[in-house]
Amino acid sequence: MKLKWSRKSQVLKIKSKKRGLEILVIVPAYNEEKAIVGVIQDIKQHEPDADILVINDNSWDNTSDTAGNTGAATVIDLPVNLGIGGAVQTGFLYAQRKGYDVAIQFDGDGQHKAEEIKNLLVPLAKNEADVVIGSRFCEKRPGFKSSFTRRIGIKLFEIINTCLIKSKITDNTSGFRAYNQRAISFLAHNYPSDYPEPEAIILLGKNGFRFQEVFTPMRKRLSGSSSISGLKSAYYMVKVILAVLMNFIRPAVTKRIK
Repeated sequence: MKLKWSRKSQVLKIKSKKRGLEILVIVPAYNEEKAIVGVIQDIKQHEPDADILVINDNSWDNTSDTAGNTGAATVIDLPVNLGIGGAVQTGFLYAQRKGYDVAIQFDGDGQHKAEEIKNLLVPLAKNEADVVIGSRFCEKRPGFKSSFTRRIGIKLFEIINTCLIKSKITDNTSGFRAYNQRAISFLAHNYPSDYPEPEAIILLGKNGFRFQEVFTPMRKRLSGSSSISGLKSAYYMVKVILAVLMNFIRPAVTKRIK
């Protein structure tokens, strides 16, 4: 796959003095022109030493130029719309090739809070986990929780994961995650494309990766609306369950990790 680099892209290779880690924040974005500047500013405010990579998933609005004009992010423009799975995998490939120690997956719609990144990094720094998931549900605290229908689906995924990989993950659809170098290397070549967040948990668990969840509050999205609502939620849930089961019966692929 050929990648088109935005003219306004910048490659910022800054080593974190505080942690001794090179951190890349991967921001997949599709038509997030209204939210992307706030997302980039939020990340730079709370993680000034981290590099930001915006994956513009063939948006038809000005997401690419708007992100590039901040001067604070590298922008990769995908030639076709690959969906969230292809966009995030592009970020993992970039992180692997550039030798980053940690990759943070961070949504481009403004729902995640960059001030919470430091909490996701703690289990990685202590070598207690390979993947840390920002969860809205692992603790009972106030905050935005998404629709009732989606919460039912998330609870169902929690039960399925507990049965299949013996790991209790309370927020399987969370797009706020931190990965160590071993997980980056694996996902750069094995990231699911259809329903990547819940599928990736099964794939990683089946291949021996360690998980930990950290409570992270979320905001309502700053712009746009979810493509999964109403009856689509039930349809989505059925398709995800089938995809998860297919990933579970696949042979382990850890032999690909270097």
